[in-house]
Amino acid sequence: MTVSDPRIDPKGAREDEQITTDPSKPVERMRSGSMTLSLAPWVIAAVVLAFLPLVFTNNSALTIMNQMSITIVFALAYNMLLGQGGMLSFGHAVYAGVGGFAAMHIMNMSDFFSTIPLVVLPVFAGLFGMGLALIVGSFSTRSAGTVFAMISLGVGELIAASSVIIVAFFGGEEGISGDRTYAQPFFGVEFLQQIEVYYLTAAWVVIAAALMYLWSRTPVGRMANAVRDNPERAEFLGYSARWVRYYSFVASGFFAGVSGGLFAINYEILTEENLNTASSGVILLVTFLGGVGFFFGPIIGAIAFTLLQTVLSLSTELWAFYAGVLFVATVMFFPGGLAGLIMMHVPVFKLGKAGTLIKPYLYTLLPAALGLAGLAALVEMTFHYRHAIPGDNEMTVFWMTFDTHTLLPWLIAIAVTAIGLGIAKVTASDLRDAWSAANTAGGKS
Repeated sequence: MTVSDPRIDPKGAREDEQITTDPSKPVERMRSGSMTLSLAPWVIAAVVLAFLPLVFTNNSALTIMNQMSITIVFALAYNMLLGQGGMLSFGHAVYAGVGGFAAMHIMNMSDFFSTIPLVVLPVFAGLFGMGLALIVGSFSTRSAGTVFAMISLGVGELIAASSVIIVAFFGGEEGISGDRTYAQPFFGVEFLQQIEVYYLTAAWVVIAAALMYLWSRTPVGRMANAVRDNPERAEFLGYSARWVRYYSFVASGFFAGVSGGLFAINYEILTEENLNTASSGVILLVTFLGGVGFFFGPIIGAIAFTLLQTVLSLSTELWAFYAGVLFVATVMFFPGGLAGLIMMHVPVFKLGKAGTLIKPYLYTLLPAALGLAGLAALVEMTFHYRHAIPGDNEMTVFWMTFDTHTLLPWLIAIAVTAIGLGIAKVTASDLRDAWSAANTAGGKS
């Protein structure tokens, strides 16, 4: 006769061997896919956004930060498709653009616009973007992959072409402009100053990002990951892959429309450029550069690209070339994006071996940066030599002015490039060994 052990449950696991979770601990609640939102990162982000204008006080800096915030919302909305749902879209800018145009029309409806505060205008823009997504998603989300990508490209081109035909809504080639100050004052604030617009945009960034993060914790958000990875298995479990993609597409359209509404508030004008294929390509670059596999990846990508587009463009006409090189390098060598590079170091910190990488990084990355700076100087010198007007022989690179028609600057740039990249190549093997040791448990920390 077999005597059953009362410590063994019907599934055959002993009580002391069962894996249990403590629901009072937020980390363990998050593992179960709950809607719990850790407040610390969001509070820190809100505080940083609140104090940034105290550090960067001029209007040009505020404009850059506004553009950065708008791009963050748009990139996060796009990541709901690409990162969470596995849907590659080449025409997602139309939802931001349509939302922005709708917001601009509401601005021009003086009787209605004067009765609502400006802070709710992005909601209306989001609803228009969601309305378009409801229509397009009904036939584009039947499948993912190449079919979805081509449909998104076709719809994007169709609506962009319609912008010069349907003048009543898109305003033709000149676009549509408006005045945000006609809205009802919000607690006495009329948004006349750029600093007031900044705080409105910053508040919407936190709100929209938090809502999109909570969406990723919902059953639909979780199933979007499953449909992305294995749609057949999701179907076997009883979930419709098409409807999961559709819900994600509609939600993404709403937040893309919100970003379009913020753009309308900030710049008070929208044109065909806001919904053409180039804008869709830019947001794809931004999202992939930051890292589609991580929620905060598009945020990093939006910050990096906006700095490239604004700050670097003030120094060189070839900023788009450098952005393209960075994107190609990311695709080839760092498919996880900038966020992936950061998360690669989490195991190293957990093992307590981050300090062992400082010297190898310095020995390899500093010469590599010096070599890349020399290579960039060669590119700039070549561009100046070929395209400068006759008689304009001097140029400034890295705060140094010299004559590009003399031999010495070229020799120096070539030497810096060769020496820097050569040292980096020699020390790369030591960096690989140090990285392998830092990711191995045991040994000295």
